[in-house]
Amino acid sequence: MIRASHVNKNYATRSGAVHVLKDINFEIAPGERLGILGRNGSGKSTLIRLISGAEMPTSGKIARDMSVSWPLAFGGAFQTALTGLDNLRFICRIHGADYEHRIGFVEEFSELGIYLREPVRTYSSGMRARLAFAISMVVEFDCFLIDEVVAVGDARFQRKCHIELFEKRADRAMIIVSHDANFIRDHCTRAAVLNEGRLMDFDSVDAAYLEYDALLA
Repeated sequence: MIRASHVNKNYATRSGAVHVLKDINFEIAPGERLGILGRNGSGKSTLIRLISGAEMPTSGKIARDMSVSWPLAFGGAFQTALTGLDNLRFICRIHGADYEHRIGFVEEFSELGIYLREPVRTYSSGMRARLAFAISMVVEFDCFLIDEVVAVGDARFQRKCHIELFEKRADRAMIIVSHDANFIRDHCTRAAVLNEGRLMDFDSVDAAYLEYDALLA
């Protein structure tokens, strides 16, 4: 179970504090897929970072009784002076995963070839995203966090990502944040709408979609 209780997040700016998230409450059980709809700038990515533990709430609490991934395809935490393989070794060590048995998968899945043994600072943004997604799949989390639509690489590579995540790990919990209502409909069992920092939870994806559609009107 993941449970957010009265979560608030403020950021300091030159114009004063900005209240990005306001009294957020939700629960997600093992195997459940929660979609969070919201326009650009609504706080979706901030919420994902709080759930992952990359940032702490200003107030409130997020309790995690199952392991939670970092946001998929997020390469911002890479040590850019290290090679792709060195980053894989580092991440496996943190999560207690066997490094040697995961090299083959990352080599095949990322399709980086010789660049896997080059410093990450030499990678394009697409190469970093492919490496990040591949490494995300070598650690078996109970809940995967997906920030926006997983659109890594070309259509063929995106299909590989879809199979690896949504088909091979269909039993895992997922929290998907997006402004794409159709993506949420395709992959989630229930949904919520984030608007002006407040989260409205709904029993069905269709009910959330109607609310989101009204906000866009």
